[in-house]
Amino acid sequence: MSTGVQERDYLAIMKGHKTSVERRLAVLREFTEPKFVYEPIRYVLGSGGKRVRSVLVLLACEAVGGDARAALDAAVAVELLHNFTLIHDDVMDNADMRRCQPTVHKKWNRDVAILSGDELTAHAYRFLLRTESSRVNEIFAVFTDAFIQVCEGQGFDKEFERRQDITVEDYFMMINKKTARMISAATEIGALTGNGTPREVKALRRFGEHLGMAFQIKDDLLDIVGDEEKVGKTIGGDIKEGKKTFLLVKALERAKGSDRKFLRKVVPNNGMNKHALRTILDIYRRECVLDDARNEIAHRTRLAEKELAILEPGKAKSTLLWLSSRLLERNS
Repeated sequence: MSTGVQERDYLAIMKGHKTSVERRLAVLREFTEPKFVYEPIRYVLGSGGKRVRSVLVLLACEAVGGDARAALDAAVAVELLHNFTLIHDDVMDNADMRRCQPTVHKKWNRDVAILSGDELTAHAYRFLLRTESSRVNEIFAVFTDAFIQVCEGQGFDKEFERRQDITVEDYFMMINKKTARMISAATEIGALTGNGTPREVKALRRFGEHLGMAFQIKDDLLDIVGDEEKVGKTIGGDIKEGKKTFLLVKALERAKGSDRKFLRKVVPNNGMNKHALRTILDIYRRECVLDDARNEIAHRTRLAEKELAILEPGKAKSTLLWLSSRLLERNS
């Protein structure tokens, strides 16, 4: 991917779209009571975040010839639904940190986290209702399907924690629901808002799906080899919670003897300490699953980029391609 001026151009496009989303999100600052609900919402929305999913809505809209301004409320709706999933996932996963600061349930309590997450979902639908499009029914159907799929994905994620028979195919099914569907919904909704053709809508949905799969596997990788300060959450958190990550599932398929026996001890609340995490990382290296993860990320990214071949050339398309390539290099 090109660097220099072109790189700055892509960054400027991303920054411009992110700024538009942030300005629209600022509407929620008008809501202040009850504090039990709105203080944590302002806390979460003010904690940063790349706004990748909302920006994808805008880029996908532009990639089919639409005006990003028409997709802005839908983009904000996607961003709010995503933040709902983060708040509730942190509760279920007992996570202490998110974006380098305490999670909502740690700063307040579980009741506050659950209620503020629910409220974000309600506001997400309120923003979506403002979207003016001849395809609004399709947009709502995609958004609601993503909501259903992400909840089902989280359900499978929790169920898999205590099962030892999870295959790579099971893992892909789970992350397709939990992570990839939100990203593919973002690109699909953007294409619908931009009034893309059925072929364009399908291509952008598939682009988002492959990108989402790569995104989650990269997260799995960063959980064990990332820098805690850059990642913004506790390294090894997935291991401590017994998550069936791509790395763990692959390693369980290959490991023998004492290594396999040790990996089978990875269950929630099993007291995994730094020494145990180092042991697991050593097993991952011996079984070459770190390389497998990197190769799978690259493969999924290539599949995503191929889906965009049918789109007309333009800044939005090239920015989507640039963004997918950045996934391979991200460290947070």
